Amino acid sequence: MDLASLDTFIAIAETGSFSAAGERLHLTQPAISKRIAALEQQLDARLFDRIGREVSLTEAGRALLPRARQVRSVLDDTRRALSNLSGAIGGRLTLATSHHIGLHRLPPLLRAFTRAHPQVALDIRFLDSEVAYEEVLHGRTELAVITLAPHTAAPVRAVPVWDDPLDFVAAPEHPLAHGGPVSLAEVARHAAVFPGENTFTHHIVQGLFEQAGLRPNVSMSTNYLETIKMLVSIGIAWSVLPRTMLDEQVKRLPLEGIQLSRQLGYIVHTERTLSNAARAFMALLDAAGAEEQVA
Repeated sequence: MDLASLDTFIAIAETGSFSAAGERLHLTQPAISKRIAALEQQLDARLFDRIGREVSLTEAGRALLPRARQVRSVLDDTRRALSNLSGAIGGRLTLATSHHIGLHRLPPLLRAFTRAHPQVALDIRFLDSEVAYEEVLHGRTELAVITLAPHTAAPVRAVPVWDDPLDFVAAPEHPLAHGGPVSLAEVARHAAVFPGENTFTHHIVQGLFEQAGLRPNVSMSTNYLETIKMLVSIGIAWSVLPRTMLDEQVKRLPLEGIQLSRQLGYIVHTERTLSNAARAFMALLDAAGAEEQVA
């Protein structure tokens, strides 16, 4: 049983497709099939059921998957631990982040990092914060800079970096944007566009209405904040957006006594060895957090 075959097995299990696994591993589909056939022969067990274009794990495949991930994790940890002994900051750093943070928070840090450590190959993956959390939890990403969950459980450690105020917004011509104070009950009567139900931001906003015994009139939802801003700007709904995104296209609604915010920061797996590159990037994030507190 070789590592390449295990990587191929994991890729198919996670993507649900031989062709998608080939794209991830930069291999042809015949090469993918050959690796799986060899692995199944070594284990004397069928790992996937193939019905048409559908691929699903067999009972043997489901039993192998967590063990294959564990083997991959141990080998990655060993590689990083040995590489760290030299003290050099190099190699590949797999970093996950959301589109919003990647656009509005990370550019100056990434610029400083690449200039200070040109020998590091950055592998930046743009994912929803909730997906990035799972990637770190399962060892597929070393570090993630995301919207932090209200509660984070071991073995994941969350470190806040930025406080991200959230504002209720509407188009300047929207009935709610009349200039005076607006109540939460009044807002709830109008159509809204919300972040997706699976997002941490959705839970923050939904929780505010639930505490007030109200139910917002959510007409649509999307995980992309830029799309939410566009929908708000054309006047069909109100929403909640990070203050950093506000401009003349949307107007802040003054809700008396309500202040919403979310925490942006980074997460790591406490039981996995971090590379020197990851530690160097975490130091930049910690410095940014310290500056945020002073400001």
